[in-house]
Amino acid sequence: MFMGEFQHAVDAKGRLIIPAKLREGLGERFIATKGLDRCLFVFPQAEFEAVSQKLRSLGMGTSAARAFNRLFFSGATECELDPQGRILLPANLREYAGIVRDCVIVGVENRVEIWAAERWAEYSEEAGELYTEIAEKLGF
Repeated sequence: MFMGEFQHAVDAKGRLIIPAKLREGLGERFIATKGLDRCLFVFPQAEFEAVSQKLRSLGMGTSAARAFNRLFFSGATECELDPQGRILLPANLREYAGIVRDCVIVGVENRVEIWAAERWAEYSEEAGELYTEIAEKLGF
């Protein structure tokens, strides 16, 4: 299970340190892709396969399913940690998430999310104000 919030920065070459607490769960190779709310999703291989199966079951019958699959899979890239625990974030993914330098890496149960620091601050503040209301709607 992934959890926690970590502050890091992307270097000039587009490399980002993945926190040691998250590395073991991700494995040697993992997948990064366009996430929801303009963040990046990072999945261990097995979890990415499970998500792929679920998306495959949606079929191609609706324009929404086709559009989501196109964006989700076209943005996907296999990542591998270098000896310093960094990954190379492709320019298209950094652009999608608005990541220039400072970012926040968040463990979210079955995946890791990478956010531009400013976007995470805005999202966290907005969602934080509704935290109790959201919990009640979910029956928590």
